[in-house]
Amino acid sequence: MAAIDTNSLSAVENPAELYDGANVLVTGGLGFLGSNLGFALAAAGASVTLVDSLLPQYGGNPHNIEGIQGKVAVSYTDVRDSYAMAYLISRHDFIFNFAGQVSHRDSIDDPLTDLEINTSASLNLLELVRKNNPGASVVYAGTRQVYGRPEYLPVDEKHPLHPTDANGISNLAAEMYHGMYAELHGIRATSLRMTNTYGPRQRLAGTTQAFVPIFVRKAFRDETITIYGDGNQRRDFVYVTDAVDAFLRAGRCADAVGKIMNLGHPDPMGLKDFADLLCEVVGTGRVALAPWPPDYEKIDIGDYYGSFELASKTLAWRPTVGVKDGLTRTIEFYRPRIAEYM
Repeated sequence: MAAIDTNSLSAVENPAELYDGANVLVTGGLGFLGSNLGFALAAAGASVTLVDSLLPQYGGNPHNIEGIQGKVAVSYTDVRDSYAMAYLISRHDFIFNFAGQVSHRDSIDDPLTDLEINTSASLNLLELVRKNNPGASVVYAGTRQVYGRPEYLPVDEKHPLHPTDANGISNLAAEMYHGMYAELHGIRATSLRMTNTYGPRQRLAGTTQAFVPIFVRKAFRDETITIYGDGNQRRDFVYVTDAVDAFLRAGRCADAVGKIMNLGHPDPMGLKDFADLLCEVVGTGRVALAPWPPDYEKIDIGDYYGSFELASKTLAWRPTVGVKDGLTRTIEFYRPRIAEYM
């Protein structure tokens, strides 16, 4: 299936339709982003294989594909398994590389596992693409953590890279490998740097993952959401359907090959304001401020919101879901099925 240019993408309202009949592989497919992408692709008529090892701490959840079980194939495979992955990669035209370890705290406690899952596994995937399916399109889910503490706002792709923890370093290395394989080997690889993405099917259990699902869990339990510092730290929040839209566009866009692009939202929000709004939507929970614990303060980045101008120009992409609307949709999803995610 041939790639298309940005001008063609600008007229596309639902980029999932561009994958009708395509063979698509999604690593981390039973996780948050992978399962939401799976729903979009299945509805559009793609032939989808979701790959997930279901390691308990990494967010894979069989409940995430309720409603599309008969429309997608599921391979319970660890992305570090070269033999199984070689077979899967050889059969698919589009590969969305979402598998990874996302906890900043866990990356500090166990940096070798973080390196293995985030960097070595991605390098293995790219080598298997080069050897078995060099015409495939690969889109990698990177992170804004590669920038570290912003020197200016909004952060664009020219900003210096200085990750503050092992997770940021491992993701940066993986991202650089995707770029190298595009430049050196002609692989159709693209990287999108994600910011605070939220929405249905995100793992709520655990205490070391991204802060949004922790906040959601505490609000549902009518617990106190503790925010360190003054609560004015600004972030940009991207609803998951907007993120999925960007990845779908990147996979089909000829102009995206070899590029690294930020995702973001035009309306950054203070953490306390975000948490207050969340409690309002849920109807329970409360927010309290507390001094920074020393180990958390060392890796905090302060304010962050990114420029997504390059993604807008290249992918004809722009987020459409505001935070209140996104939180309302999120809570409506979890309310009848909260036990499946906590």
